[in-house]
Amino acid sequence: MSTTTDVPYRLEFSVEVPGTPEQVWQAIATAQGMSAWFLPTEIEEHEGGSLRFSMGPEMGSDGRVTGWDPPRRLAYDEDWAALMGKDPDALSPLTSEFLVEAQSGGTCIVRVTSSGFGTGAAWESEWWDSLGPNWMPFFDNLRLYLAHFPGQEARQLEATASHPGDAETVWSALHDALGLGDEGAAIEVRGATGTVERVGERQALVRLTSPVPGMLSVFAHAYGDGDGTATAGVRGYLFSADAADYVRREEPAWQTWLQGLAVPA
Repeated sequence: MSTTTDVPYRLEFSVEVPGTPEQVWQAIATAQGMSAWFLPTEIEEHEGGSLRFSMGPEMGSDGRVTGWDPPRRLAYDEDWAALMGKDPDALSPLTSEFLVEAQSGGTCIVRVTSSGFGTGAAWESEWWDSLGPNWMPFFDNLRLYLAHFPGQEARQLEATASHPGDAETVWSALHDALGLGDEGAAIEVRGATGTVERVGERQALVRLTSPVPGMLSVFAHAYGDGDGTATAGVRGYLFSADAADYVRREEPAWQTWLQGLAVPA
């Protein structure tokens, strides 16, 4: 018997980003653009097209484009139930909409809405409460991408390691080990130099200038179902002809470094 999904959930926010509507559209509605500030993305660029956001080996979110009006409006549904490992009848699709509005002075407002219907289970409200904090830092990436790398293709680097302890403790250890300063501070992280662009709650964003230009997101979050461990991670977006070689060399080195991170007991 199907479950009636009548409990509404909704997340809304807006961000101002540099660029023309066409540049913003390239960043939010193409595979190359979304992969340069979000997750590795595949998207068929038309209404009814399929899309997939990769979240790691053999893990991702699949969906379909439901609204396509360049360069103004993109909407898509994701299979929220499959993503959460739940009965497909228990949840409606997760619907996201992006609206792009040009502003004077060469910027745009991007209005983002995500919504869905569930059963009112406790885990649903917890998941929605975490959706904003988990998703919104990516829009700092979008802002930085449009400011410094518009239209460019990124090579992604990703490494994570789990450690005993809570997320705050792991973040503190990660922050201190990398020597992350305040926003605007010059920084050297494992041989790469750059500038701290943003420091948020258990995450920071660095704009890299050498040896490869790009962005480096550094983060820590609680792992799984409150099992007493937390994940420390980095996700890089690199923009140059040398990026692929850099990732091949540095991704395993970052993995080793993260696994060796000293976290106080």
